Amino acid sequence: MYLGSYATTLKRMTYGKMSRSNLRVLAVSSGKGGVGKTNFVANLAYALSKRGKKVLIVDADLGLNNIDILLGLTPQKHIGHLLSAEASVEDIILQGPGDIHILPAGNGLQELTQLQPEKKMVLINELDHVSQGYDFLFFDTGAGISSNVTFFCSAAHETILIATTEPTSLTDVYALIKILHKNQAQKHFRVVINSVSSEREAQGIYRNLTAVTDRFLAGVSLEYLGYILHDTNVPKAVRQQKAFLELYPFSKFSVCINEIAEKISKEKPSPLSSARDQPYFWRSAFQVQY
Repeated sequence: MYLGSYATTLKRMTYGKMSRSNLRVLAVSSGKGGVGKTNFVANLAYALSKRGKKVLIVDADLGLNNIDILLGLTPQKHIGHLLSAEASVEDIILQGPGDIHILPAGNGLQELTQLQPEKKMVLINELDHVSQGYDFLFFDTGAGISSNVTFFCSAAHETILIATTEPTSLTDVYALIKILHKNQAQKHFRVVINSVSSEREAQGIYRNLTAVTDRFLAGVSLEYLGYILHDTNVPKAVRQQKAFLELYPFSKFSVCINEIAEKISKEKPSPLSSARDQPYFWRSAFQVQY
């Protein structure tokens, strides 16, 4: 068994060198499924990689693998093997398009949908170990407001929320913001509006969401990160199991993703992020929840 005991893991996490001054950990969530979250993560990672950034995506919908299917990859092992000490994290990571790296989730494994505290500690420790070589680590969270979703959002330096024009999408995003603010004391969120007809429409959706949070959630701030235009080629790329930017690099969708990637790649980690660097995301995630 390659992983140590619970106590050994705790010791490694508490006293190890976990500060990553250059690593940015971003959780991407939505509250609602079917809003294009995983597609956004995969293509944003691809765009960042093309800009010379080292990117690792963790499929944080742990019991239902998504991103490897989206990109046509066939993992032999997954996070479940890591947590059961059957494989190391290096054994599991896949190389995807554009040299992005992916840590795949399990397929239909219910036991992974509600991780126990000791399993979360093991996962955090292993991610901290492997993340040394990356500029960005993305958590592609599951849909909904489960404990796994809130855990990964609170573990990250930044939380990016994906919303669409659908009323249910906005309602679910608001619910997720409310829970993360109430239970994990998160105050700042970045918002991307997906599948819109124009930036004007996206700005309108963002203003409506901001108005609600300003009224009912004191101390919460939302930042408009960008928008993604509706593109009829998106379903074609999904069916072909390829990164959209790889197939349609000059499409409307790709232009929008590249604008967001350019913005993210040029900015320095905010004080909100750097305040959570030591030690990595142990303090911000585990101690808040337990």
